[in-house]
Amino acid sequence: MNSKEAIIAFSQGEKIKSGLIWINQVLELAAGLSPQDTRGAEETIKALVHMLANEILLSQKMAPDASWQEAAKHVDTALIMINSGVALDATYHLTQALSQVTGINQRSMSFLKEQALL
Repeated sequence: MNSKEAIIAFSQGEKIKSGLIWINQVLELAAGLSPQDTRGAEETIKALVHMLANEILLSQKMAPDASWQEAAKHVDTALIMINSGVALDATYHLTQALSQVTGINQRSMSFLKEQALL
């Protein structure tokens, strides 16, 4: 990891972590909606998950780390669960992705501190 990759990884990681938390919260809110509102909520959630998956792929290319791929796998599994009609169960996989991204951020922050850039 070099300084540029660490800065990108840290910045992207923070953005992705926020997205994962927001999607988890929206999934929990959607569980309390009426059946007629649930479909629209799930379509919105799917769009958010796709955008988040694209951010993870971008991060993987700009700041390579094996944990990005693991996070992407968990997000893909969450999307499969949402598409299968068990959206609330996707929160587990999104939380696992959050754990992977948090690890990337910790490593990036440690590197940046060692370089006196943070």
